[in-house]
Amino acid sequence: MLDRRRIVAGLGATAIATMVSDKLRAAASIKPDEGSALLVIDVQNCFLPGGSLAVKDGEQVVPVINKLAKAFSNVVLTQDWHTGGHISFASSHAGKKPFETVNLDYGKQVLWPDHCVQGTESAALSKDLQVPHAGLVIRKGFRKNVDSYSAFTEADGKTTTGLAAYLKARSIHKVFLAGLATDFCVAWSALDARKAGFETYVIEDACRGIDTQGSLAKAWADMTQAGVKRIQSADIAA
Repeated sequence: MLDRRRIVAGLGATAIATMVSDKLRAAASIKPDEGSALLVIDVQNCFLPGGSLAVKDGEQVVPVINKLAKAFSNVVLTQDWHTGGHISFASSHAGKKPFETVNLDYGKQVLWPDHCVQGTESAALSKDLQVPHAGLVIRKGFRKNVDSYSAFTEADGKTTTGLAAYLKARSIHKVFLAGLATDFCVAWSALDARKAGFETYVIEDACRGIDTQGSLAKAWADMTQAGVKRIQSADIAA
């Protein structure tokens, strides 16, 4: 027969371990302050189910982002905002198919299905996104001859969107990224945020990736090397 005292002692040890674990978790949680901003990247119809460039399970980020946004007083949204016949569209290159690559003046370009054309329903932000207090919407990729994954700098590496200056003017030094897609617009934005001097976090469960030709693993490796911190939405204190 089991010793009752040993059982009680064991339960006590378990309770203590749980309390310690909870305290450590609470201590490790991140409380956004006035120097923090949530960047919500490209949660648009074209990247959601039924869209021309739908990201698998992309719709699952929306409720996570809606909950996260309540913890931030500073929120920025981005929109892909392409012209018709944009240089990043496979349809703009004879004989090319989506997800093939071409070499352009600014480097290698992945070719995409037509998506997020200015003023179309495809380019609209998800109707389920509930971030009424967002202070800024950055539109990117609106120049016909250069793509722009990053919320900070276009694909030529030199044309800025003005986001870094906007954030710094408001004394924001820490950015948290969520949205679509992890391995392209989120990753490029995170890497550029680090280059601009921001402490940078990517909230993994608030993002989804495309993962073409190993792009997701490469994106995480690049971000980690650059000092981007990989966290979960549960790490953010409400």
